[in-house]
Amino acid sequence: MDHILVSACLCGKNCKWDGGNNKNEKLLAYMEAMKGKAEFHEVCPEQMGGLSTPRPASEIRIEDGRVVNTEGNDVTAEFEHGAACALQTAKEFGCTWAILKERSPSCGCHGVYDGTFSKTLVDGMGKAAKLLAENGIRVIGESEIELI
Repeated sequence: MDHILVSACLCGKNCKWDGGNNKNEKLLAYMEAMKGKAEFHEVCPEQMGGLSTPRPASEIRIEDGRVVNTEGNDVTAEFEHGAACALQTAKEFGCTWAILKERSPSCGCHGVYDGTFSKTLVDGMGKAAKLLAENGIRVIGESEIELI
């Protein structure tokens, strides 16, 4: 049986920075179709790192890789701790891949916002996505579900 890590917000959990979610019907249909063939393990690295919900939006600054929020606070430690917790969860369940929320400073895998809060996307990965990939876990974004 496959074990797959998945961003909890994509499953409809209200853990997004603004208290909402990023419910993805294609993902939910995929999860339903995979019953008995795969187990899905939901994570929210930002909550796992100790951040509250709701919380100020955060972005990764391109110049130094630090994570800052709209209030100017450096929340890098929380994001890195949450990434480590997500990796621990993946290891605990033997996850070989992950479906994560694109553009997120935690889970983004094909670009993240540049830290200026101007909605400018740049190449890069969120803290959790990067750590997972560095540890051999295949990371895909929610737009790639139909490619599975």
